[in-house]
Amino acid sequence: MEKILIVEDKESMARMLRETLELFAYEVVTAKDGAEGIKIIRENKVDLVLTDLKLPRKDGIEVLKASKDENPLVPVIVMTAFGSVETAVNAMKLGAYDFITKPLDTDHLHLLIERSLKNRRLATENLLLKDALSQHIGMPDIIGKSPKMLAVAENIQKVSPTKSTVLLLGESGTGKELFARAIHELSPRKELPFVPINCAAIPGELLESELFGYEKGAFTGAGEKKLGKFELANKGTIFLDEIGEMDITLQTKVLRALQEGEIDRVGGTNSIKIDIRIIAASNKDLEAAVAGNSFRQDLYYRLSVFPITIPPLRERKEDVPALAEHFIAKLSAEMNIPHKNISREAMDVLKDYSWKGNVRELENVIERAMILCDGDLITQKELRLTPLDAPGGKLEDISLDGTLDEVAKTALRIAESRRIRKALEDTHGNKTRAAETLKVSYKTLLTKIKDYNLEK
Repeated sequence: MEKILIVEDKESMARMLRETLELFAYEVVTAKDGAEGIKIIRENKVDLVLTDLKLPRKDGIEVLKASKDENPLVPVIVMTAFGSVETAVNAMKLGAYDFITKPLDTDHLHLLIERSLKNRRLATENLLLKDALSQHIGMPDIIGKSPKMLAVAENIQKVSPTKSTVLLLGESGTGKELFARAIHELSPRKELPFVPINCAAIPGELLESELFGYEKGAFTGAGEKKLGKFELANKGTIFLDEIGEMDITLQTKVLRALQEGEIDRVGGTNSIKIDIRIIAASNKDLEAAVAGNSFRQDLYYRLSVFPITIPPLRERKEDVPALAEHFIAKLSAEMNIPHKNISREAMDVLKDYSWKGNVRELENVIERAMILCDGDLITQKELRLTPLDAPGGKLEDISLDGTLDEVAKTALRIAESRRIRKALEDTHGNKTRAAETLKVSYKTLLTKIKDYNLEK
């Protein structure tokens, strides 16, 4: 619910405006003079200011200037008597969104308020886009029907409608920001900003001002006030990616934002109320970081109200074909080239690969293959990929990031595939003799030859 401040010294007029705007489902606060209105602006988060021009103890122009100084994005609508239109026009030159003359037409006022709040949302989104690496913020489909992905999807559907803080855990490249966007899109806040920030990509000394903003003159080079990501995300969702990389002193301010719903700009003297949902993500073991005193225990507990672990791609290889087809279709459109198919042998290689870089690595491999492919069929040659768990893989190259069982299975596949290949080479391709050498049945050998893509 958006909050509107009414600054009006006539009690009957203030009451009428309050009752009217509350009927339109706005939260309303009132001030009886300019000084009280300015105090509310500085101490509370309001979405729109509706002020009379003639007021005791600071007039409407001073209210306007204070509002613009506090947050330039908050629209100010000026109410004025018919004979003071020229003054109202001057107010617009100072930054007022519009003016309305008394006696008020409440339908016209409602239209002005709706339009100004919509413009504010657009201005906020444009400001965010200037800071984004891309001018297009999309929400690609979450692909996967494996049991682990279905469990993740079920958890997202359960938590999205709530206000609960969510902690997304998983390796790099698993698509944690994609899942954060899905939570936002399925929440009641979906029409309001989704503001992502990568805590690992910004130097520690700059991250505080990026998150919380700063006042003019707060430090050398601060020539004007800047709103931080927390303020820009107000009423919406902020996504703190790689929060495990955040300096422990800055974690205190994030904890306060979570607990109290307040932030302080760098160099500021007044606390700012905020209403946001926090989604955090990390590829680090935060419990280990807590034990090592590099992450606050109280912040960890606050963030992990609803933890969701995104499985690595090697644990859901049945999703690889659908993901590969998705990326082919997506990249065909982006690169403006005809759709390409993928050969069965190439798909087998993709399914057997270890995918240390997860979904992001798969997309990169598909993009490279599409560039190299001259025809309409992507083959194993264009993938330029030698799976660690297929023939040619090296035991010393095994990733040690997984569980003991996962590492053991990968090592076993490499050892088996290399031993079978050697047996086939020693017997010049005679599978019966190779099976005898390996002391396995002929049928078992055929199954493993197919599994390890050793037909050739």
